[in-house]
Amino acid sequence: METENKKILLVEDDPNFGTVLKDYLSMNDYEVTHAKNGMEGFEKFKKDDFDLCILDVMMPYKDGFTLAKEIREKNEDIPIIFLTAKAMKEDVLKGYKVGADDYLNKPFDSEVLLMKIKAIIQRKATDSIADSKQFEFEIGNFHLNSKLRFLTYKKEDPVKLSPKENDLLRLLALHKNDLMPRELALTKIWRDDNYFTSRSMDVYIAKLRKYLGKDDGVEIINIHGEGFRLVVKDEVDQ
Repeated sequence: METENKKILLVEDDPNFGTVLKDYLSMNDYEVTHAKNGMEGFEKFKKDDFDLCILDVMMPYKDGFTLAKEIREKNEDIPIIFLTAKAMKEDVLKGYKVGADDYLNKPFDSEVLLMKIKAIIQRKATDSIADSKQFEFEIGNFHLNSKLRFLTYKKEDPVKLSPKENDLLRLLALHKNDLMPRELALTKIWRDDNYFTSRSMDVYIAKLRKYLGKDDGVEIINIHGEGFRLVVKDEVDQ
């Protein structure tokens, strides 16, 4: 997932820590706007479009929880990470109640923050793809109508897919020639990400490979440890 041009709102009242964190994130190709208190943070949030917010909890004028509520009223989906010097269970629960995506206690490893940011932004991007309303797809010589669950090869009679076969092929088609993360399919279709659902998904992948085997130009590739890629060779070669 590219981080370049991803915009982060950092709201941190400690000027030294805020500057160091802003510089570190900027070095890693994020575009960072730093606000020094909650009131300033909300003003900056209203004036620009951000991909993620990092909010300190303890701030003068307006604390991180209050700011997060105001941000959530304007944008339900933007990821929020809280930073806190207090490792209080009540604070953590309060943070998640107002819609936090993650939480870090100070002091923290800056590389861990970087990994969390990348994971959250990537998850939001893949979620938005998965929530697409598209239901008709061309996959090489196949046509998928995911509303009717029909998979049609050329002029042949359509095959009626099972609900899970249909949902899985639709998700692969939405990510055509790109990685479909394994955990995305497991959480969207199976509503769970564990060993048994993972084995179940592998069975459905095998079934889809059988259906798609009629077209030599279509292939489902296993990307070890990450997920699957529905490859349509003619489109990749173009």
